[in-house]
Amino acid sequence: MSVLSDLKWRYATKRMNGQKIPADKLENILEAIKLAPTSIGMQPFTVWVIEDAELKAKIASAVYNQPQITEGSHVLVFGAWKEYSNEKVDEYINQIAALRNVPVESLEGMRNMITGSIAGKTPEQLLNWNMKQAYIALGTGLVAAAEEQVDATPMEGFDPDALDAALGLNEMGLRSTVILALGYRDAEKDKYGVAAKVRRNSEELFVRI
Repeated sequence: MSVLSDLKWRYATKRMNGQKIPADKLENILEAIKLAPTSIGMQPFTVWVIEDAELKAKIASAVYNQPQITEGSHVLVFGAWKEYSNEKVDEYINQIAALRNVPVESLEGMRNMITGSIAGKTPEQLLNWNMKQAYIALGTGLVAAAEEQVDATPMEGFDPDALDAALGLNEMGLRSTVILALGYRDAEKDKYGVAAKVRRNSEELFVRI
């Protein structure tokens, strides 16, 4: 299907049937998330890919027992970095130098730009910045899932403190930001699967100049 057909097909699935996603489809979705653009390109988040049924049951209460968590095939939890470090910046610069076969010294200007941008922000601003980058990756994952004909539900309705504690994210310097539940729709239980997609009309949504 074309991208537009894919997006017309997808919806925020409310009930899933427990069917597992084929490994190749899952990897394609994860690769798309990996390839999503981020500011500076540092990908300041970590994505937990949860398939284990016991762990999904453990975190369900933090997500207010929404059924997609336990009925879905996989649950992706996007955890934004709480802070940057010189080590992370150096690791990124060294990766660029290695992949592009350029001297590390030639990237000193870029390194200074990154560290300057970080130094100019409060911890709250940095976390907010990083959370926005996670949302870009989330959107890319949603489109990739639709292309793979895998149902996907973006979820903000959860208790981040409880989820962070359940997954040990605090110890990793992460803050849970958004969840993407992946699986296959239960057509009998989910009435929204056949409901008309409601969007604002183009004349209201777009300002053409």
